[in-house]
Amino acid sequence: MKRVVISGAVAALLSACSLAPTYVPPKLDQDVAGYKEAGDWAPAAPADDKPRTDWWQAFGDPKLDELQEQLRVSNPDLRASFARFAQAHALVGEARSREFPTVNANASATRGRESLYAPNTLGAGHTGNDFIADLSVAWEIDLFGRLRNMTAEAKAQAQASAADLGALNLSLQAELATDYFTLRGDDATVRLLEDSVTQFDTAWEQTKRRYDTGVSAATDVDQADTLRQNARAQLAATRLDRARMEHAIAVLVGMPPSAFNLPPAPLSGEPPQIRVSLASSLLERRPDVASAERHVAAANANIGVARAAWFPVFSLQAAAAGFESTSAANWIGAPARFWAVGPGGTLPLLDVGGRSALNKQARAQYDENVASYRKTALTAYQEVEDSLVAVRRLAEEQTADAAAAKSAQSAAYHADERYAAGVADYIEVTTTHTAALSAESAALAAQAARLNAAVALVQALGGGWTNDRMDRPTL
Repeated sequence: MKRVVISGAVAALLSACSLAPTYVPPKLDQDVAGYKEAGDWAPAAPADDKPRTDWWQAFGDPKLDELQEQLRVSNPDLRASFARFAQAHALVGEARSREFPTVNANASATRGRESLYAPNTLGAGHTGNDFIADLSVAWEIDLFGRLRNMTAEAKAQAQASAADLGALNLSLQAELATDYFTLRGDDATVRLLEDSVTQFDTAWEQTKRRYDTGVSAATDVDQADTLRQNARAQLAATRLDRARMEHAIAVLVGMPPSAFNLPPAPLSGEPPQIRVSLASSLLERRPDVASAERHVAAANANIGVARAAWFPVFSLQAAAAGFESTSAANWIGAPARFWAVGPGGTLPLLDVGGRSALNKQARAQYDENVASYRKTALTAYQEVEDSLVAVRRLAEEQTADAAAAKSAQSAAYHADERYAAGVADYIEVTTTHTAALSAESAALAAQAARLNAAVALVQALGGGWTNDRMDRPTL
């Protein structure tokens, strides 16, 4: 018995061996030193690298803050993703438990008759009882790291699931903010079109009176009516877009659209200044990149599991101790005691290429995950570059649109004056008012697009997520 215990202890000490390759996080083929589109963008100060989970508060909109909290509490996709993480975390515990002995308690009481022709009965089968109570121990000695690599793989998968949760959380937060600013843009456009419809109705009535008095032509009335009806059509289309945005926001915050109402409100002003951290830190602040890297780590551990299949599996399978008797009266006692212990080993000798194929599969899976990681990292840099240039160019576009709207309004005013003085026809009035409405709508659209571009930049930079959240994800 002592020799068996010593042998088990020695095997346990030797279990530090692992056949998984030494893990090194993958790198891009070329280091990224900075952002091409950053230009004179404000660099991040030391305090800017601190985690900010509530990044949307920088936009200064209390209603958006309220909706983001509702999303965190009630969004069904987040609830499902958190449940998937809980499953993955539980699998880590299940995998780790395989590294330790399992102990089972067994008890049975049977009565039976032996066959007269059974072996070793000498033709004298008999009827009797058999009472057994024992403890059994089973333990696979992880000499080559198979079980520990399975645990490492499960842990990496759980961390990837936590990063997936973070990526989904950030994506939904950004989607909510984008839908919200788009809806506020629709609110502003609705107000513009309602005012325009009122003005165009007044202009139509005035033109009709001028026609009735013989001052204006019938075509002027028709053109005035066309202008106001076109504005009504745009108003209906914008109200439709606004309703769809409101319904989308309702689903994001976990409410049925019929029970959700978002009153109209003005469109926020300028987007907040967003400081951009170093390019090298992006891969630590993007949950999707972290998830891809953890999948690489899991595949690396799986190589160790596959390699271990070439080596024998040692276990303590026949360890048991208990009591056995033919009578319940003397079932539990020293004379009824029994025990058995013995190690076991298994070494597959011939599997017609099965283990070789398993190792090739593990290596190919690792290569696939490395390629996927590099693609995810490159996409992350692309999204930051796209967002940086979008924020800058949309600011230029909004400035130009605002100037165009001002000029168009002035042109419409002068066209009205010229028409009233009888030196311009109504085609000039219609053309200038159409251009003014289009320019003002474009300016509002550019303002909403700038806010949405700022949201996209925050999302591209990872929001307030950091790698340490893989071990303690929160919603």
